[in-house]
Amino acid sequence: MKKFFEGLLEWKRATALMFSASVVICAVIVLFTGETSIQISVLASLLVVSAGGTFLQQLAFTDYIIKEMRYPARMVVFLIPFAILLMANVWFFRWLPIESTVHWLMFSGIFLVVFVGGTISFEIYYRAMGKKYDGLLGQYHKQREQTVYK
Repeated sequence: MKKFFEGLLEWKRATALMFSASVVICAVIVLFTGETSIQISVLASLLVVSAGGTFLQQLAFTDYIIKEMRYPARMVVFLIPFAILLMANVWFFRWLPIESTVHWLMFSGIFLVVFVGGTISFEIYYRAMGKKYDGLLGQYHKQREQTVYK
């Protein structure tokens, strides 16, 4: 039960962060388009995407629910439901003209570019951090060897 509440708290924090970042990005876009306010329906849609997206991140990338799964499979577990969540929001909240194939293709293309870019960025970051920690671990082992054999 403790792990459930820890996961719930983590989800709430992540949702708040994602929602805040989404609102800031939306505000910048609204500013550049000449609008003076953000509609409540837009805020509601951002909250739905933030809550659903962070839940899917916890589902796919932590061991709260799925204990053992390879990373590529975890990416699929996140990608497909998140894409469906976003498309449902596009349709329900009318983020774009839903009859326009061109708009859907542009939305899908932007989604894929951002997803691939984010994935590559995280991969580079984690590899760099892994090398850093491998180096620190190597230094620790050398120091330990020197103190043991003195």
